[in-house]
Amino acid sequence: MQNVAFIVVFCALTVLVPARAAVPVYDVEVVHTYPHDPAAFTEGLFYLNGFLYESTGLEQHSSIRKVRIDTGQVVQKLDIPAQYFGEGIVNWKGHLVSLTWQSHVGFVFDLATFKLQRQFDYPGEGWALTQDGRQIIMSDGTSELRFLNPETLKETNRLQVTLDGKPLHNVNELEWVKGEIYANVWQTNWIVRIDPRSGQVAGLINVAGILGPGDHVNGPDAVLNGIAYDAKRDRLFVTGKNWPKLFEIRLRPRSATATVLPRAPAR
Repeated sequence: MQNVAFIVVFCALTVLVPARAAVPVYDVEVVHTYPHDPAAFTEGLFYLNGFLYESTGLEQHSSIRKVRIDTGQVVQKLDIPAQYFGEGIVNWKGHLVSLTWQSHVGFVFDLATFKLQRQFDYPGEGWALTQDGRQIIMSDGTSELRFLNPETLKETNRLQVTLDGKPLHNVNELEWVKGEIYANVWQTNWIVRIDPRSGQVAGLINVAGILGPGDHVNGPDAVLNGIAYDAKRDRLFVTGKNWPKLFEIRLRPRSATATVLPRAPAR
């Protein structure tokens, strides 16, 4: 997910298809804007009991945080050991589960105290986590999602994400929203809505332009990355790496029948 070693070229490819086959496309309306730490290289985000929980990446700078939404104040913080690049996080029954990028190691912390309880291993890269109340769902930067037993954290099965019948690669930060999996597509301004049964993309959300001209961010890595959902109040939040703001958004359907295909960057 870190692209300091190469230059990423990406674009959004628009393809016209028959209306019956079109994937719904949504723009977003900003409902509220909140402060966000511009030093936070956001890798994971979720909402729970009035707070945001956020993980940040980069070796020697990775952390897990509990944050007040209205002020952006960090009320609790755990620094991840310097050798690890922190990635996605999720809550599960009083625990907080976290991934690392290329170390093949994940951690389980006590959700209330952030005290380490155990660690676990997995093959490949770790990108993001969410859960559907029965199992934990993990992305690894490919077109596949992994499903994990929440008690053992062992993989039970995989699901390929497809858009217009083709694998969609670089599926990133995840959130379970109303029976669907929402996911950032890394290095694009798109969020996809994934059917968890078929893996098919059921909707495309365009968040281009959500940052205003005065919202200065530095570098090619300062991209959209972070989705959180407050199910009780039906609030959807998004932010990005080193973004100065967190946005509560509302989806607004487009009337067009074109399917917009987010093209993931080549590695």
